[in-house]
Amino acid sequence: MIKRALQSSLERLAGQYPVVAVVGPRQSGKTTLTRATFAKHKYVLLESPDEKMLAMDDPRLFFQKHANPDGIILDEIQEVPHLLSYMQGMVDEQYRPGYFIITGSQNILMQEKISQTLAGRIALLTLLPLSVNEMRCADMLPGRIEEILFQGLYPRIYVHNLDPSEWLANYVATYVERDARLVINIANLVTFQRFLKLCAGRVGQLLNYTSLANDCGISVNTARAWISLLEASYIIWLVPPFYKSFNRRVVRTPKLHFYDPGLVCALLGVESVDALYGHSMRGAIFETFVLSELVKYRFNQGKKANCYFWRDARGHEVDCLLEYGDRIVPIEIKSALTINQGFFEPLIAWHQLVASEQDCKGYLVYAGDEMYERKHATVVGWSDIDKIIQNQQ
Repeated sequence: MIKRALQSSLERLAGQYPVVAVVGPRQSGKTTLTRATFAKHKYVLLESPDEKMLAMDDPRLFFQKHANPDGIILDEIQEVPHLLSYMQGMVDEQYRPGYFIITGSQNILMQEKISQTLAGRIALLTLLPLSVNEMRCADMLPGRIEEILFQGLYPRIYVHNLDPSEWLANYVATYVERDARLVINIANLVTFQRFLKLCAGRVGQLLNYTSLANDCGISVNTARAWISLLEASYIIWLVPPFYKSFNRRVVRTPKLHFYDPGLVCALLGVESVDALYGHSMRGAIFETFVLSELVKYRFNQGKKANCYFWRDARGHEVDCLLEYGDRIVPIEIKSALTINQGFFEPLIAWHQLVASEQDCKGYLVYAGDEMYERKHATVVGWSDIDKIIQNQQ
């Protein structure tokens, strides 16, 4: 098992709450992490036909069958979400911290049920694919950023030394056929796959539902529903714009990003690591990688994402803003291996805008390996992204 940074937060919260939920995309390592952390808990996979049928038909008998003094791990709880209602009564009757550990790969179903039943009784954690720091600690970190972008960071690819193109293609096919189809009545799977590829082609761009719908041949309402599904499945995430405390016109539309760069490459048909060197989407794929690393660090600490971007009507833009209360840390992202002075212009513009309010020297993340100070920013190589957040502690 690759040691996961989320484990400390998982153990801490299991000592405080009777129910702890670990959610995230399929194959991110939720089952491996929870079973390793709670070895004495009884493990139940709710995707098993027999277990699912019993849980649906007779929930009380289900819990009686799996009673265990140490606790229970219920894997893929979204398969039988009404179990959460029965758990509420058990939790209120006997308070046992960490007794129920649940996992799920469909956040939208869990959030709906949790808000109705387990509010105040449950801690929510999100486990994404591997971070660069986790890869480094496991001595699995590739030497080139292009390898990370192409292969992605799903654990199974590295643990079993799998061909990333084949595995990611199968991942997409399985997701489309099993998950997407179950949650939303998708009549035409080919159209949905086309929609996925169109989303990959818009990584790092402002989300335009009308454009997506027109290019895919679907209605705007369908495009909205499918985007919500991809968000709930932890395939994509929408980075919100930062527009607080500004009088001038600013963009208020979110940007579309993927949680894993390898999925983007697979959907775009990138066939090799070397193909990324001159690829037209290299910059956007690198940006989505950097942002996902920043959000992984927050999730692993049991905290919510604090990433935004900023763009005004005059064309000024900062790729990422990290919000820490009243303090904002600006980050510019460039996929080049060589730094030039023009890269710092967005950070200079941001400094001129808010200099009277705070010290806002930011960071420039690039595809190289060095970390050093410049006048307007600290330059950070791709493998040291975690140090940006560590410096804010």
